[in-house]
Amino acid sequence: MNKKSRFVAVDILLLAGAILPLVACMVLKILTAPPTEGIEITGALIYFTLPTPLQPLPITEAQVNSVAVVIAILFICLYFTHGLTVRPHLKRQVIAEWIVEKCKNMVHTNMGERFMGFAPFIAAIMGLSALSSLLSLLGLFPPTSDMNIVAGWAILVFTLITFYKFKAGPIQYLKSYAEPVPFLAPMNIISEIATPVSMAFRHYGNILSGSIISVLIAAALGGLSNLVLGWLPGILGEFPFLRIGIPAVLSLYFDIFSGLLQAFIFATLTMMYISGGYPAEAVAKRLARREAKKQAKTAKQAEK
Repeated sequence: MNKKSRFVAVDILLLAGAILPLVACMVLKILTAPPTEGIEITGALIYFTLPTPLQPLPITEAQVNSVAVVIAILFICLYFTHGLTVRPHLKRQVIAEWIVEKCKNMVHTNMGERFMGFAPFIAAIMGLSALSSLLSLLGLFPPTSDMNIVAGWAILVFTLITFYKFKAGPIQYLKSYAEPVPFLAPMNIISEIATPVSMAFRHYGNILSGSIISVLIAAALGGLSNLVLGWLPGILGEFPFLRIGIPAVLSLYFDIFSGLLQAFIFATLTMMYISGGYPAEAVAKRLARREAKKQAKTAKQAEK
């Protein structure tokens, strides 16, 4: 096998690694989904439950699909970075460099030079959220329609926000709750807790509501078709003609545009909250005090 053949074979394996997890989720849903009559709106399927010391841990469709999305993104990244050269000669490298450049520009615009290291994290959030929402196009349960999944992302972001607020020290962090006046401390605490809650409910609510609206409209069109065209003979009267095309047009918004938009909004809020919570002036003063103490200590040692 020559070099070109090996290169193509690796490409095929990487693409298969990105597609097969999603296909496996589709097969798993077909084999485990309970029979239904008509259109039903349900949550994620529970595949099995693991016993834990605190309480039983259900392994749901949302969790399995999330793992499949992570694996798919991993192999997509490996595919786009396969065969990188100094001078791009593959279209995929041009696309990969464009994505990296856009993510860096977005982080630089929203967070500043200090947080440029967040570019991979922001790209990962957008990719994970967007692909999770787009799973509905394959007939799979989108993980972003599960509050537990999105709340986990929000808690991670909240942890990062708190971490960077602590950069100025725990005392300064506690003082920030008493700004601008001490009696507003309870409101500031509530506002702090509301940050991850609002991020989670915003993302979850928009994706879930889109799925519900699409299903309800499809069901209504089916009933309307039966009411208006039910007089047609035989199978023609039972066929839902009005459901042809219209749900697909709605899917362009609810499944594609809305999913991509919510991924962008979640990433933007992440950047704004983290960079906005970083007390740059207080951190600069703290570092200046440390440097002054260090120089004073060095001067004393030099005198001895």
